[in-house]
Amino acid sequence: MANTVKTKSSYENLSSINVRDKVERKGQMDYLSWANAWHMLKQNYPEAKRIVYEDPATGWNYFTDGRSAWVKVGIVVGEMEHIDYLPVMDFRNNALAIEKVSATDVNKTIQRSTAKAIAMHGLGLSLWTGEDVPEMVTTKAPAKKSTSKPTLIELKVNDDNWVKVLKYVAENKQLGLKKIGDQLQRKYKISASAKTEIANVIKSK
Repeated sequence: MANTVKTKSSYENLSSINVRDKVERKGQMDYLSWANAWHMLKQNYPEAKRIVYEDPATGWNYFTDGRSAWVKVGIVVGEMEHIDYLPVMDFRNNALAIEKVSATDVNKTIQRSTAKAIAMHGLGLSLWTGEDVPEMVTTKAPAKKSTSKPTLIELKVNDDNWVKVLKYVAENKQLGLKKIGDQLQRKYKISASAKTEIANVIKSK
């Protein structure tokens, strides 16, 4: 019987690449620029392609609910496409109100979303650890320790933060209810009805 040689998947290949010499520092965050990520991806998978989705209703390269905006970027490697959705944000990683969104903001968001979609294929994925909770930003430690508890945002079904949280839960439900709950409770005070809805999303297939 002939020996079967297992071929590594694209994820295994890309996640094994050391990107540390390409990592840049911005504030308190390490990141891999979209240009470096794209270059390294194409070096290993020349047929890889990017899809920047357009809103079919407007033809624009971003989507909006009338209050804020987000982009949708897909990266295809072989027969596998990973899609990233990313809000158009300011320098503090807060979503911009739609009336403040510029073409430059959208372009920057598309490039960052490109890097994140590439990371979903394995390249530089570890750099995004800790950035999966909505609007969690790494900041410098205060000079003096504070004994006061951080102010939590009250989370209710269908409020302004609900769509972002629901998207996070759906994309990470494999982590389980306890871990997701622990992550969200760092930022939010979750109502009983919101907890029920989150549990239902995690239980769904």
